[in-house]
Amino acid sequence: MRIRSALAVAATAGTFAVVAAGPAQATEYSSALKIKGVQYDAPGRDSNSCSTGNTKSEYLTIKNYSGTATVNLRGYVVKDAAGNRFTFPANHYLQPGDYVKLRGGHGTDSDANNVVYRQNCNFIWNNDKDSIYLYKPSGAHADTHAYTASRDDRDGNGYITYHG
Repeated sequence: MRIRSALAVAATAGTFAVVAAGPAQATEYSSALKIKGVQYDAPGRDSNSCSTGNTKSEYLTIKNYSGTATVNLRGYVVKDAAGNRFTFPANHYLQPGDYVKLRGGHGTDSDANNVVYRQNCNFIWNNDKDSIYLYKPSGAHADTHAYTASRDDRDGNGYITYHG
């Protein structure tokens, strides 16, 4: 993941254009960003304690499936069926083929580790079933998936893959 400020991009690249459409593959929504997978059930006993809990082990992987477009995550929204939501607040640029893991808990966003933290120690994804919604900054759908652990998690490891 490439996390840079708009000023740094402009200074290093000269010009910059954000293209949020033009997916690399045909899907139900026209978006380069897709939900690659979700670790909906963090390994171990669930604890949302900020100091000793395992909410950092719960994450959503979002990938830029475009072959050419760089996408700025700022303003993209991730929601669950109950309406819990996270909005990417800063300029985070995903190059074509790059991904980000949106983790629970508190931490420092890291380009080297392809991670953004929700800065919230509560779990967002239910362990039995839930729906995951990804919205563009315009409010348009980018991707949506519903899961039931007993149906979709065939190996029982708490992780489900959607787009390869």
